[in-house]
Amino acid sequence: MEALLEKLRAGFPARLRQIAPKGKPNGTHSHQRPPEVQASLYVHWPYCEKRCSYCNFNKYISRNLDEFRMKNCLIQEAQTLIHLSEVQRITSVYFGGGTPSLASPLTIEAILDTVSQCAHLAEGAEVTLEANPASADALRLSEFQKAGVNRLSIGIQSLDNAELKLLGRNHTTCDALRTLEETKKLFPGRTSIDLIFGLPGQTVASWIQGLEKALAVCDDHVSLYQLTLERGTSLFKHIHQGFLPKTNVDIVSEMYECARHILQNSGFHQYEVSNFSKNGAFSTHNLSYWQGSQYIGIGPGAHGRFVPRRDGRIHQEARIQTLEPDVWMKEVFAFGHGTRKQTPLRELDKLEEVLMLGLRMDVGITHQHWLQFAPSLSLWDVFGESEEIKELEEHGLLFLDDRGLRCSWKGLAVLDSLLLILLKQLQHTWIEREKGA
Repeated sequence: MEALLEKLRAGFPARLRQIAPKGKPNGTHSHQRPPEVQASLYVHWPYCEKRCSYCNFNKYISRNLDEFRMKNCLIQEAQTLIHLSEVQRITSVYFGGGTPSLASPLTIEAILDTVSQCAHLAEGAEVTLEANPASADALRLSEFQKAGVNRLSIGIQSLDNAELKLLGRNHTTCDALRTLEETKKLFPGRTSIDLIFGLPGQTVASWIQGLEKALAVCDDHVSLYQLTLERGTSLFKHIHQGFLPKTNVDIVSEMYECARHILQNSGFHQYEVSNFSKNGAFSTHNLSYWQGSQYIGIGPGAHGRFVPRRDGRIHQEARIQTLEPDVWMKEVFAFGHGTRKQTPLRELDKLEEVLMLGLRMDVGITHQHWLQFAPSLSLWDVFGESEEIKELEEHGLLFLDDRGLRCSWKGLAVLDSLLLILLKQLQHTWIEREKGA
């Protein structure tokens, strides 16, 4: 999610990126909001068996891993940051990576036990584990379930062996299908799959064929991700050296639109730009991100957004943990946590995030939800009189009505473009309000 926010901000006009709220954060507004006594928890397991050709995430090849030490550090950091936040309830837990299915189920169980001791983790609260088909046989999956995991997100990415090889994945189509079937038996209705589109050489027809193959065997949740070429990856290098063809933007857009219609016709509801579910099987944890809720991030390179109330703070902070695992572990042993950077979020910062993330959901942002973050600045105040916003409404891309602000079906497909206009309007309104203050 952090990468998404940075990507969107990078697309702002330079003058817009440089505008900062004047003065100190407005404490009056914060006091009007009820104390944030709950949060979700993200646990980052940074290790993988190999690095995929497209991946620039914070991950490391697991050679000579001291898992006992890593487990103890994750436990210590969870205790420290939950205590610092003073949250009383953890709403969901998400083990991401890296490849957390490489961790011992005993490590997962120990972390969950610690969380339950530090705050209330309700029975049945969503606990998701990302899994790679190459490291998730039936016995191991069963042990994860016994450890407390109740939802699996499987990084299938493709059901075409040639595409898997291109992506540098270490599993085959047969591995993926076997893992999926085993997972559905253990986690019926709570198994998600990830698929990537926009690969070099991929056609709309081959993408549709692969998607339909996946829909024939998947469970109730599908996440679709457009391939992003990241500097420093081998895939980026091969494409820019001409060894692989560049993807056509129009073809990729067509892939996305075709996928949306196919999923809809298959009974899936698009509840977020990249996420589709049926039978109400949406991701509770990810919804908490998109709704602007607090979340605590532990592990090397993890990100968080919470109020460190134990330190006497009343404003939410953006926190980033130290990236490199060995350095992070040394810091945890020394200080109880490995927080490398903490940035107080001013009111405008938070409103930008609420806007960028909230509009990813099909329900958008309700008036009541917005006013939790800006009690004296309504959606009508910000967007109601803007001619540009009215034009977006006239083109059927956006709705601003008694329900709140949301994208249309057509608007979700071009959300990045809409956000440039919406964020510019938010900034303009904020500046004008500051001038009149």
